[in-house]
Amino acid sequence: MAAKEFDVVVIGAGPGGYVAAIRAAQLGKSVAIVEREHLGGICLNWGCIPTKALLRSAEVFHLMHRAKEFGLKAENIGYDLDAVVKRSRKVAGQLSGGIGHLMKKNKITVIMGSAKLTGKGKVSVKTEKGTEELTAPSIILATGARARELPGLEADGDLVWTYKHALQPPRMPKKLLVIGSGAIGIEFASFFNTLGADTTVVEVMERILPVEDAEISAFARKQFEKQGMKIMAKAMVKKLDRAKGKVTAHIERDGKTETHEFDTVISAVGIVANTEGLGLEELGVKIDRSFVVTDQYCRTGVEGLYVIGDATNGPWLAHKASHEGVMVAELIAGGHPHAVDPSAIAGCTYCHPQVASVGLTEAKAKEAGHKVKVGRFPFIGNGKAIALGEPEGMIKTIFDAGTGELLGAHMVGAEVTELIQGYVVGRTLETTEEDLMNTVFPHPTLSEMMHESVLDAYGRALHF
Repeated sequence: MAAKEFDVVVIGAGPGGYVAAIRAAQLGKSVAIVEREHLGGICLNWGCIPTKALLRSAEVFHLMHRAKEFGLKAENIGYDLDAVVKRSRKVAGQLSGGIGHLMKKNKITVIMGSAKLTGKGKVSVKTEKGTEELTAPSIILATGARARELPGLEADGDLVWTYKHALQPPRMPKKLLVIGSGAIGIEFASFFNTLGADTTVVEVMERILPVEDAEISAFARKQFEKQGMKIMAKAMVKKLDRAKGKVTAHIERDGKTETHEFDTVISAVGIVANTEGLGLEELGVKIDRSFVVTDQYCRTGVEGLYVIGDATNGPWLAHKASHEGVMVAELIAGGHPHAVDPSAIAGCTYCHPQVASVGLTEAKAKEAGHKVKVGRFPFIGNGKAIALGEPEGMIKTIFDAGTGELLGAHMVGAEVTELIQGYVVGRTLETTEEDLMNTVFPHPTLSEMMHESVLDAYGRALHF
C-alpha cells in the first residue's frame, strides 16, 4: 500500500500535539495526527482537567463545613466518592470529545494507533486494521510522559497508586501516604485530606513544593499542617511491605529509619518521557534520561524532526507544550516565532490554598547576581479576601534593584492560579516596577494585592 503524504505529521494528541496540528492546518498545511489512546492526551483525560474537577468538589465540601461562618445552614454534610469521580470523568469526556470536533473542523486526519519513525520523514502506524505508512517533510513528536516508578515502590492499583488510580480510586483511603510533594503529589494529598483521609506527605528535598520560592512553600506547609496533614521533609521511603489491606512504609530521616502503616500509598515521584520504541536512537536523536535533547526551537538536529512538550526539557506543563506546538507550526510554515522562554511560564498548583509562580525565586535571583528589591502583601490586608472568607495567603514580588525589572512573582492563597497571569503578561511585555505602580487595579478585587506587593518592594504599600 502506498504511503499517505502530508506536509506535517504530529505524533501524540495531547495539549502539545493537537494544538500544533491545529496551528499547522490554519497555516495551510495538510496535517495528520497519530494518537494511541485518547485525543487530548494525559492532560485532558488523566491529568490537569479531571484533577481540577475533583479538587473543585473538595473545595465545595470544605466550604459546606464553613457554612455557619457565612450565615448559612448545612446539615448532615457528606459526599459520594463515586459521584465525585463520575463528575470528574464526565468533565474530561466532554473536553476530549471537543478535540475530535476541532480536528474535523480543521480538516486534520486523525489516525488512532502506535507510531514509529522508520526513517527521515517516514512514520509507520500500527492500527487496529493493520499498518499505515505516512510521509511528511516535517514531523512533530508530542508523545508526553508517564509517572516515574521507583524500584520497590511500584504501583499495583490496589494498595499503591499512581495518579491514574487516584483519579478513579477503588476506595476512599483512611490512612494515606503520598510520596513526593510536587504539584501532583500535593494536589492529591490536598484532595484526600479535605475529604477526611489521615494524610502524610514524604518529600526527599528539604521542603515541600521544592521548585517554589522558600517563603511560599513554608507558608503553604503551615496551612497544610493546620488542616491536619503530616509532612516529612528531607525523608525517603526506602521500601514498602505490602500485606492484605495494609502497607508498611520504611521511611528514612536524619539517618534513622522508622516504620509507619498506611492503607493506601500514592507515588508521585516525577515523570519519564514516552520516547522508547519510536525509532529515535536509530535516527541519531540525542536522549538524556528519557527526554529528547532539543534546541530552543524544539529542533532535534535531525532535519524536519521536532519534539515538544513533556518528551523534551521542562518545565513539564501543558501550557508550555501548547505554546511550543504553535511555535513549531509557525517555524515549519516559514515564520519567525519567538523561542519559548521557560522562565516566562507560570506554574500553578491547585491545592488548598492554591500556589502559583512565574520567573525567579528570591534565592535564584540572588544566585544569578541580581541585587533585589522584594515586596510582600498578605491576604489579610485585602478587603475582597476578607469578604470571601479567605484571609490566609501572600503575594511576593521580586525586582532587580537597578533596572526595576520584574524578576519573579510568587503567590499562595485563594484563586492565585488565576491572578498569576497578570505578572506573566507583565514579564512578557518587559514591565518595570513603574509600569505596575502606575496601573490602576479594580476595587474590590484580589488583584489589588498584586499592586500592593509591588508598592511594598519600594516602601510604598498603602494598606499594610
